[in-house]
Amino acid sequence: MQDFILPDIGEGIVECEVVKWLVAEGQHIVEDQPVVEVMTDKALVEIPAKYSGLVTRLYYAQGDIAKVHSPLFCQQLAGDEPATQSVQAEVAPVQPVIEQNSQASLSALTAASAGKSLASPAVRRLAREMEIDLALVAGSGDKGRVLKQDLSVAPTASTGGDTQSTTTAVNRTEPIRGIKAAMAKQMSHSVSTLVHFTVSDEVQLDNLMAARGKLTTSFEAQGQKLSLMPFFIKALSMALTEFPIINSQVNQQCTELTYLAQHNIGLAVDSKIGLVVPNIKDVQNLSLLDIAKQYNHLIQQARQGKLNSTDLRGGTISISNIGVLGGILATPIINAPESAIVALGKIQRLPRFDENDQVIPANIMQVSWSGDHRIIDGATMVRFNNAWKRYLENPIEMLASLK
Repeated sequence: MQDFILPDIGEGIVECEVVKWLVAEGQHIVEDQPVVEVMTDKALVEIPAKYSGLVTRLYYAQGDIAKVHSPLFCQQLAGDEPATQSVQAEVAPVQPVIEQNSQASLSALTAASAGKSLASPAVRRLAREMEIDLALVAGSGDKGRVLKQDLSVAPTASTGGDTQSTTTAVNRTEPIRGIKAAMAKQMSHSVSTLVHFTVSDEVQLDNLMAARGKLTTSFEAQGQKLSLMPFFIKALSMALTEFPIINSQVNQQCTELTYLAQHNIGLAVDSKIGLVVPNIKDVQNLSLLDIAKQYNHLIQQARQGKLNSTDLRGGTISISNIGVLGGILATPIINAPESAIVALGKIQRLPRFDENDQVIPANIMQVSWSGDHRIIDGATMVRFNNAWKRYLENPIEMLASLK
């Protein structure tokens, strides 16, 4: 017998949540076969087997917190005899193991291995509190996964399947883990260390939307969807070249300022595991097509929970697109140690005056910039916004300057 030790996942991560076992006790596995999905405070990670053999014991139930360098599961290696002496674990597990008489843990693993009622531990816990049988719920998530909102229209055990009945509201407490915990820690650090200020403006996007329309076919011919976001990203990089202080970072003592040569532009994404901010590296050297490719790839990976640590580190400035959810204005919190962030509102068709004082319909987007007032003053932020806005409202000037 040999214990599989949870490896060092990197980025200083010391623990992770067991999200889903992909194998069961008594199952034969082969080398490199995915065994379990775990969630760190960075991303959802799939752990593969190191050796072929028979899984004899799972040390954690789904929803438990496993420590790095502790035994994750035990297996009998291929070719080993049953009498082979067990290998001593590198580090003893700090979490309770699954007891043989723990019906709740065993039933959860059995349900997962049988493919029944895919749901996260939090959703399962809420379903129990609401007395809802998950087997009766039609999941709206990926591969039929039951989401929290699916429970609001589900029948309860006490109503015998009567979907018109209402459930009693209950208070619920759950630990803050994974991405949510990382976001809470990061935002607390940002608010406590940075001096925030915000300026807002509006951008007229009619010319940009027309330019996008003319480029869409050629981008699609290369297998890429072209949204307005690559234009926003490239224009941001071009404005950073004019105002490098917006792409700078101050040290902890606020005695040194570093102007960053790389424009690593982060994108706040509401993924299935929480808010993540992957970034596109070296935007200053990328074409519009390059940006579109990387943007589409990062968004897809984020929504599937498959981002890697490289995608998430090294950002220098961030974009939060609240408009995709219907938001108009926001006061975004800077993602420290960055010095600025912009929130993009939804595009609205609004009346505006033209140069002849005639009322015309215009496509307007509200934007809000937050900056670190220790190193960026309000006038500089407004001038920076004007440069970014100039490229967007006059896309010919932007396209003419593209590398």
